[in-house]
Amino acid sequence: MDNLIVNRVANSKLVTIDLEDYYPPEKRVVIDIKNWLFEGLILREKEFRKHIKANNWEQYQSQYVALFCSTDAIIPGWAYMLITTALQPYANRIVVGNLEQLETAIYQDIIDDLDVTPYQDKPVIIKGCANKPVPPNAYIQLTAKLMQTAKSIMYGEACSSVPLFKRK
Repeated sequence: MDNLIVNRVANSKLVTIDLEDYYPPEKRVVIDIKNWLFEGLILREKEFRKHIKANNWEQYQSQYVALFCSTDAIIPGWAYMLITTALQPYANRIVVGNLEQLETAIYQDIIDDLDVTPYQDKPVIIKGCANKPVPPNAYIQLTAKLMQTAKSIMYGEACSSVPLFKRK
């Protein structure tokens, strides 16, 4: 009798997707606009425009930027739009929100551009246990996109996966 050990996982048609492989290495930055407000609460347009004009926006070259205000100030929508006009030539991506919202927006772009044709009619495992800050929404977005092509979708590792979807 042959006691040959066979790695069934390596021989299977399982395809693993690790969202960490798509994590862009560029720096993430949060800009708090409270310091550009009068007493941290009131937006005075003339002074606000001066702050924007005086800022060195080149320092955000090839970075991902989240804009927010840490005070309870009421910020009109045009204020973030105005900052964007100065920041856009330099930043990779700009959002209004926190770092998690920024990561979600980054991954939305990545998943939107992801070619899923290599996963056509194949069993796919979406790897979990990320060491990088992959947002939970990225897993949801990837699952929804893969449902169009994959034969089945699982989460975890090949040795201990959780079945999520199987095409009928």
